[in-house]
Amino acid sequence: MQSMQLTIGMEAPHFELPDADMETFTLTALQGKKNVVLYFYPKNGTPGCTLEANEFTELDDDFAKLDTLVIGISRDDCLSHASFRDKHGLSVLLLSDPDARVCKRYGVMIEKEVDGHKKHVIQRSTFIIDKLGKLRHAIYGVHAHGHAQKILNLIKGLE
Repeated sequence: MQSMQLTIGMEAPHFELPDADMETFTLTALQGKKNVVLYFYPKNGTPGCTLEANEFTELDDDFAKLDTLVIGISRDDCLSHASFRDKHGLSVLLLSDPDARVCKRYGVMIEKEVDGHKKHVIQRSTFIIDKLGKLRHAIYGVHAHGHAQKILNLIKGLE
């Protein structure tokens, strides 16, 4: 089951989700102000997810200079996000999507066989949304290592 994938140039699906501090984040609040890097990842604390979050955090100043906010979304709850953030000193905004509502809207849920059972899991994916709320890049099936730098390079290319 591959859900619908998004296409470049369309308006990014709007959403509201709670962050690690249980504050509500609304995507439309950034419209006209910031570019957004929205990355979906499977689970807090796993090696790939930790690597990816750390790499985005290391480039935080570079993203900030380009008026860009980096947001990570997984199905982990807010408390799990808070401990993941605090343990690794992450600067990325982590949002909780426990029922995968936003994951489905962005087409990142895939079916995977785990121990002989089919499970729906998040496919590591990243979306770049410009200040007008338009989708500029949609990258599915991302490899964590070096990904943050690739995304920063794409942001530099936004006009």
